[in-house]
Amino acid sequence: MRLALSLLVPVLILSACSNDKEPEMQTYPRLKQLSVAAPVAAKQNYTAKYHGKELNDPYHWLRDSGYPEVNDKPIIDYLTAENAYFDQFLAPNKSLIDTVFEEVKGRTNEQEESVPWIDNGYEYRWYYREGEEYRTRSRKNLTTGEEEVFLDETKLAKDFDYFTLGGWDISPDNRLLVYSFNTDGAERYTVRIVDLQSGEYLEDEITEVNGEIAFGADSKTVIYGQLEKDKWRTASINVHKIGSQQSDDKIILSEADDGFFLSFHFTSDDKYLVVSSGQREVSELSVIPGDDLFSEPKLLISREMKFSASIDHANGKFYILANDTHKNSRFVSVDDSQPSYDNWQTLIEGSDDLYLLGMQTFKGFIALQAREKGIDKIRIRDYQGNSHDVAFPEPVYSASLGNSSEFDQDFVRVDYESMVTPDTVFDYQVNDKKLETRKVTTIPSGYDKSQYVTERLMAPSRDGVEVPISVVYKKGFKKNGKQPMHLYGYGAYGITVPPGFSELRLSLLDRGFAFAIAHVRGSDMLGYQWYLDGKLEKRTNAFNDFVDAAQYLIKENYVSEGNISISGRSAGGELMGAVTIQAPQLWRSVTLGVPFVDVLNTMLDATLPLTPPEWTEWGNPLEDSVAYDLIASYSPYDNIEAKEYPPMLVSGGINDPRVTYWEPAKWTAKMREMKTDDNLLIMRINMGAGHFANSGRYGRLRDYAEELVFMLKSHGIDK
Repeated sequence: MRLALSLLVPVLILSACSNDKEPEMQTYPRLKQLSVAAPVAAKQNYTAKYHGKELNDPYHWLRDSGYPEVNDKPIIDYLTAENAYFDQFLAPNKSLIDTVFEEVKGRTNEQEESVPWIDNGYEYRWYYREGEEYRTRSRKNLTTGEEEVFLDETKLAKDFDYFTLGGWDISPDNRLLVYSFNTDGAERYTVRIVDLQSGEYLEDEITEVNGEIAFGADSKTVIYGQLEKDKWRTASINVHKIGSQQSDDKIILSEADDGFFLSFHFTSDDKYLVVSSGQREVSELSVIPGDDLFSEPKLLISREMKFSASIDHANGKFYILANDTHKNSRFVSVDDSQPSYDNWQTLIEGSDDLYLLGMQTFKGFIALQAREKGIDKIRIRDYQGNSHDVAFPEPVYSASLGNSSEFDQDFVRVDYESMVTPDTVFDYQVNDKKLETRKVTTIPSGYDKSQYVTERLMAPSRDGVEVPISVVYKKGFKKNGKQPMHLYGYGAYGITVPPGFSELRLSLLDRGFAFAIAHVRGSDMLGYQWYLDGKLEKRTNAFNDFVDAAQYLIKENYVSEGNISISGRSAGGELMGAVTIQAPQLWRSVTLGVPFVDVLNTMLDATLPLTPPEWTEWGNPLEDSVAYDLIASYSPYDNIEAKEYPPMLVSGGINDPRVTYWEPAKWTAKMREMKTDDNLLIMRINMGAGHFANSGRYGRLRDYAEELVFMLKSHGIDK
């Protein structure tokens, strides 16, 4: 997690459909295994005891004991064999893969560029040169009119199979560039500094960082997050003096608790550096004057206060969103000279209906990002307390605060899209209360949004809660239960999959599919409580919501049982594993992307960098027998049993620090052993990348094309 407004298609908001006729029960053929023998992973005895209970895991050996180095030959041999088997699937389907790849590539603007933004006397933009995988970044001097390329990602990436840019910044004196990069997908970044006048690199090199970087106000210091050795946890926020050794860098803030994440950012007016340590539900926030980074941080919110918050600053006051009095957060202000909690002044009370998500301060007003009953809102509020909401052109859409780079400006940049409207950039002119269209992503191969329809449905879950579903399909789609559907879900960490646009999705819609997103609990689609109702002891609500959403779509004749393909990535891959086990008869195919399916073993392994912070999300089975039993009851890997399952495509990355490679590998090995059917099961492990697979835009499109073809073939579609 990427047309003219006069042609907008009405978006229907429905709580039920009026179709009364039940679809005829149909039996759909399943995609069968290949003619060549599939790999069979060896089984090795492994037993561990927790809370007096025995845990047996015959595929535990797939976790290399030397991780993060993966050199064990039997493991490499097994992964290589699975990739070879996957290639056997690709070979006879090359023509269709090429067709789909060219379709999705044809919808990609080869020379796409950003809307320019102004910052410190320069106009910035990024763009793709035709045929290139990576962005080129340039800036134009507003005084001289001269434009220069300051960061050529294609040039930086040319010697590597994998390349990602972590972050970049230009010094306040406009002379230096700092950027971070990674070349193996393991998300451990290196920082380099360039003199933009000479084009020469400085000798400074900062290693083992988390990717976040920024210059200090003096243009002589760089702030970054230092990773703990051999782990992916950010151990400290540091300041580096240019020209010195990294070992001499000052620690601004360190964190000893493995369960807390460190981060930093400057306030919108650049007056303060905010350094934070937190979990999803607890924030600890300190501030440092932006022009004195070596001063002592001033603690504003402590972890002992036990709530989450975000902060910005303007005109002598801090502005804070905090869920201390209501889960959906209140909006407060406090004078920066006396910022103690007792002095907070509430500007907007917390509300069941209005979920406050983010903000940005400007010299003359504040922009708030919110969600009201599941619909995105951008609210403009001046410093006298007057406010209004931005009016958007569709009733169901996704809108968020965009790249508003200057503190003193009279507009707010907004990123906007819907399931039928491509990514759009608006500048909202605050004084005129008008949206100015700055960019609508073009589809070079052509796109007529009037040919597509989107709906919002509310599906009853088994416990009576209504679950939102966003649906899109091409005009002519018949709600008779006979056309195919793809259902997508995530549902964790309070992350909501927005009802947005996808160029990839058109390859399904144009072949007769409906595409739906189930906004299950565990996301925050309907507020913060929606997230809380899908975690810890309530985790299974997310799985049940997804299955119940599918059953509702079947009942309302959008699709028939057995004709739904589903997919999800990461924690969404866990969702896929759980619903595959709960209701295998519903699915035509399942795509599990970097799936978090080995939940119990991962939460029992405190040596993994992301395990301690995750205990607040899933529970701590090491110390809590109730948490152990709960996770064991739903962990997809641990609940595979001997029965029939739909065709599956599983993917992973050998350098993935978020979902380690052995999770998809163990799932595939055990599933292949246990399942009683002859349906296709294939796995693709990227041997040179991590959680986000291929780094170049066309490499990613090739991966997506392969996944789409697996889905199409599962539905018997060959062209």
